[in-house]
Amino acid sequence: MMAVSADRPPAVPPLRTLAPAAAALVAGLALARNLAGIEGTGKELALSALLGIAFGAVLQRSRFCFYCVTRDFLDRRDARGLLGILAALATGTLGYHLLFGAFLPDPSGGRLPPGAHIGPVSWVLAAGATSFGLGMALSGSCISAHLYRIGEGSLASPLALLGAAGGFVLGFLSWNGLYLGTLQAAPVVWLPASLGYAGSAAAQIGLIAIATVLLARAHRAPPAAAGPQAWWARRWPAHVGGILVGFIGVLSYLRLGPLGVTAELGSLARTAASGAAWFPLRLEGLDGFAGCATAVKETLWSQNGAFVAGLVLGAFGAALSGGDFRPRLPGAAEALRALLGGLLMGWGAMVALGCTVGTLLSGIMAAALSGWVFAVFLALGTFLGWLLRKRRGW
Repeated sequence: MMAVSADRPPAVPPLRTLAPAAAALVAGLALARNLAGIEGTGKELALSALLGIAFGAVLQRSRFCFYCVTRDFLDRRDARGLLGILAALATGTLGYHLLFGAFLPDPSGGRLPPGAHIGPVSWVLAAGATSFGLGMALSGSCISAHLYRIGEGSLASPLALLGAAGGFVLGFLSWNGLYLGTLQAAPVVWLPASLGYAGSAAAQIGLIAIATVLLARAHRAPPAAAGPQAWWARRWPAHVGGILVGFIGVLSYLRLGPLGVTAELGSLARTAASGAAWFPLRLEGLDGFAGCATAVKETLWSQNGAFVAGLVLGAFGAALSGGDFRPRLPGAAEALRALLGGLLMGWGAMVALGCTVGTLLSGIMAAALSGWVFAVFLALGTFLGWLLRKRRGW
């Protein structure tokens, strides 16, 4: 009989790891089942919850956090996470273009694909993306990563989301002036309308390929992990996470709509503030935009709310299974940074009509120029925030 090394991890997860993770999965499935019973929209709500569970699990296991992977590259030239984001964009670009061809055979007719996150391009988008990137760096994660970190037991992430809700309110207060002064006349650019589907897909894949080569050349392999690690506790390779994120994005667009995580948070903020005398009764033109646009809530559940609830549950189950559930109280400085960063992210997401998932991922997959512009200025804001934290020792 072959001897088993004392350092070798067991072949199957221990019951103390498996049972809580299975319980979280059952809770998620029970949520979807209950949502399916809601008259009218039940099936869509249930599917949203299931997609959220899958999305949360993939984000958690592959550490698909825009700020974390950017920091890895800036600090250590570890480009694996950024390459994972490019893998998601490439997968989504190909999938979206295939779907667009079925929904809208002629892209040159002046119509936009239904529901796709294609927004106006102006200085407002650039300012919103820069604010979002700066807030993401200060708070330590983007909004989607804060949601999956709640599943890991992060107690700073709820503060960041609370700050983001406040930022949305600031965005609503500034919206009418920005819309009437700039956004209503800003161009909405969809690349297939001028390049065709083949040209648009080729242009996007070409840009992604160039970025991939540049990052791969700058990459420095990190030191190998010390000792063997159980398979269920290992992080998924970033490119695997990216491909799965792209696939979930395409499936979501096919059955429900583009991925996004801020509409429910913004809607809650808009609903809470809408009764105040200082809040504008009418937000000009907002409801006419596709994207993570917000609305006053009239029912308990929305598709985006079900998706976000599923995301947190999926991340919770994945964190339990991988031994990543580690609740920790933030210090005063960290709590303040989370609130301030959330405030900047909320304002940025509101005026940019989405965040790293809605405007960047779903927007670029849909070949929207707004997605690319958001990505460029997000990178600028993130770099400034990273630099500020380095110099201040935060």
